[in-house]
Amino acid sequence: MAPPTEKRYAGIAWTETGYRVEVLDGTGRRVTEPRDWGAARVAELVAWLRDLDGGPAPAVVLDSTNGLLDGPMTAAGLEVYRADPWLLPPRPRFGSVTAGQLAERALAAPGDLARVTAEGGTLTGRAEEYFDGVRRGEPAQKALTAAGRCFEHGRRDVPKVALTFDDGPDPVFTRQVLEVLDRYGARATFFCVGHHVAALPDEVRRIVAGGHGLGNHSWSHPFLFDLTPGQLREQIDRTTEELDRVAGAAPAWFRPPYGALSREVLAALAGHPATLTMWDVDARDWSRPGPEQIAETVLEGVGPGSVVLMHEGAGDRSQTVAALPAIVEGLLARGLEPVALDELAPPPRTGPPPRTGPEGA
Repeated sequence: MAPPTEKRYAGIAWTETGYRVEVLDGTGRRVTEPRDWGAARVAELVAWLRDLDGGPAPAVVLDSTNGLLDGPMTAAGLEVYRADPWLLPPRPRFGSVTAGQLAERALAAPGDLARVTAEGGTLTGRAEEYFDGVRRGEPAQKALTAAGRCFEHGRRDVPKVALTFDDGPDPVFTRQVLEVLDRYGARATFFCVGHHVAALPDEVRRIVAGGHGLGNHSWSHPFLFDLTPGQLREQIDRTTEELDRVAGAAPAWFRPPYGALSREVLAALAGHPATLTMWDVDARDWSRPGPEQIAETVLEGVGPGSVVLMHEGAGDRSQTVAALPAIVEGLLARGLEPVALDELAPPPRTGPPPRTGPEGA
């Protein structure tokens, strides 16, 4: 058993098939041999970390290209840190830096890491950078919207609403969301991450069998500002290929994680066929404010043509499931039909986005 005062760090790297974990003690020695976990076994991984050799749970270290673990791990009470790119060696085109490199960086300079909170999410401490980047990208995004290459909401005179769910599929909550939707005959669109699609193909097929739509939400839910153009396209293309393999359909819709569309990200997507899909109503269910608050937030903000952002993966989404009946019933009471995105949005356009001058270059 480790001494109770000894700080241990578990570096967690993401790979094409799952996660690799390496745990180091305060002297840099391995606590156990590196272990691999499939992307569908996050709950088991969390339990293993909490009970590791009977000692104190190690602090978890992720990098900014892994946006799928901070939610379930902070909800489980684990101490989670983020190592930003300028602290790490270059990443490969696909995947994060190694688990050992993450743990070693934490040991070398723990004060340089950002402590991730449930309230701040993966981008804790980088909100100012995020909002500045989005602001600078607004002219290019507006040009894309005008050209039909970026979609935020539908026509305001059509009594339909698109419910959308991000970060799945999930081994528990996707099925629960589908059961609620089926109860009301409602349709929705699920923006899937490739990591979960590869691990849970049957859940993707269940979505399609229920008559719902699919969208692309990247492979590992990275902070797009930190990717090279090649890494960004790899995230999108691999997810599209996996959805096509599993479901027989390659979605044309791409929703950027966190809505992170800076000028540089938009430039990296120049010529890419994906149609960017945003939202005009954010349920903020990721912050877990309670089912009543989630339903109230949606119903206060929604109107004809709205696109509602919710989540059914990468964390405890029980509050979203509990809020969903009130949301659907509230929409129906107002004469608003919950539909899949393709009933609300214009057909996705292919081809390069328009030139927008220096601001969009």
